[in-house]
Amino acid sequence: MQTGLADNRAMRFAPIAAAAAIAVSAPLAASDDPATGVSEARLKSDVERLVGFGTRHTLSDPDGKTRGIGAARRWGAAEFEKTSKSCGGCLTVVLPENTVSGGRIPTPTKIVDVVAIQRGTERPNEVVIVQGHIDSRVTDVMDFTSDAPGANDDGSGTALVLEAARVLSKRQYPVTIVYALLSGEEQGLFGGQLLANYAAEQGWQVKAVLNNDIVGNSCGSDGFCDDTHVRVFSEGPRADLDAKTRADQRRFAGENDSPSRNLSRFIDGLDGPGLEVRPIWRADRMGRGGDHLPFLEKGYPAIRFSVAVENYDKQHQDLRVEDGTHYGDTVDAMDFPYLAKVTALNVRTLDHLARAPMPPVPTADAAVRTDTLIEWKGTAGAPLYNVFARRTDAADWGEPIAIVNYETPTGTRPVTPAAERTHSYVAKVRGDDWIFGVNACAANGACSPVASAVPGGAFEPLLAAEGDK
Repeated sequence: MQTGLADNRAMRFAPIAAAAAIAVSAPLAASDDPATGVSEARLKSDVERLVGFGTRHTLSDPDGKTRGIGAARRWGAAEFEKTSKSCGGCLTVVLPENTVSGGRIPTPTKIVDVVAIQRGTERPNEVVIVQGHIDSRVTDVMDFTSDAPGANDDGSGTALVLEAARVLSKRQYPVTIVYALLSGEEQGLFGGQLLANYAAEQGWQVKAVLNNDIVGNSCGSDGFCDDTHVRVFSEGPRADLDAKTRADQRRFAGENDSPSRNLSRFIDGLDGPGLEVRPIWRADRMGRGGDHLPFLEKGYPAIRFSVAVENYDKQHQDLRVEDGTHYGDTVDAMDFPYLAKVTALNVRTLDHLARAPMPPVPTADAAVRTDTLIEWKGTAGAPLYNVFARRTDAADWGEPIAIVNYETPTGTRPVTPAAERTHSYVAKVRGDDWIFGVNACAANGACSPVASAVPGGAFEPLLAAEGDK
């Protein structure tokens, strides 16, 4: 039966699928791929420097010159400033801060994020974010005096962000890229919340958040090793679902089509033979969390990169040896060639997202009809659009079924679109059996992630949060 359904899809969509091949983004030529600029040596040097601060616990000394969270943050800001100087001042370094307290912060403590902003030349309010957390911890989350190297958790993510800024700042993009080193993750995701609030206060249109947390080892605590995969975690039903959208999803589907889930599908299409994405369809690891979660709660598309296999002997551990086992998050347990591959995938993803338009906001109408009407409004910077269809039980989108541009629906003459104009396409199939989606493509060939034509499928918050513009 499944073969028949697949053949049925090919038969119905084949006449337009052949023409659509020209609209799919092609990989960059090796000579133009910014990921080739990633340096394994710089990544290793940065992680070693971070470990050299002794502890980066959120409650450690904020004013020390060589030890503690304050020294580490100032070093991170100086690295961003150094990168900015080499690109003629292309980065603006800001330090959002807030004083917080909580279960793991017994006295009011200042949380500071170190953020570098590379403003887009055409749509500076459209933003993609790459982030890692700079703080570290040992076994007792309240112990802020013992050495907490934090090499992999999350020196790896911090080094990745610094290296992405060095590589991508050599180029200009129509869209803004934000590079962020977050504080307070181990004490309750405070740095992620701080940056999510900052994004709302700035009125940013957040296209994607790439959170990198534990991305630098390839062997687990059970001895199993895997240096050819990286996990990408994405939520199913949106964290910001309101009652109406939740009810609409029960009627029309959408549980597997959040913008974050489609962002993970997009990243899966950018991996290569040296490192393949393993999509994990849950917001984070079981019983655990990361700094992308506060963004999801605000309705911003966000995913988490993490290693294929974790080494629990090297996470949240006091430095010690027990029964011949070495515990502690130290540099010697890391795999820097692997970290370089994860960094390259992040750089490739950021480059593509920063060249592409925002995904459109499509709808699909197939109620009591034998075809399906798909409609969406134009997106700034998009001369053409791809229409996709996949079976309701299919994991990925596959090839597009049609190309549409706003002036000539046959796809013969791409032109600059009017963002306010409504586009449409009629798929000659009964919509009950399919999920439809649309992406937007720039003249440079970069296409956005697919936005699903389901309730809650748009890459925008469902509800305007306080501070949003």
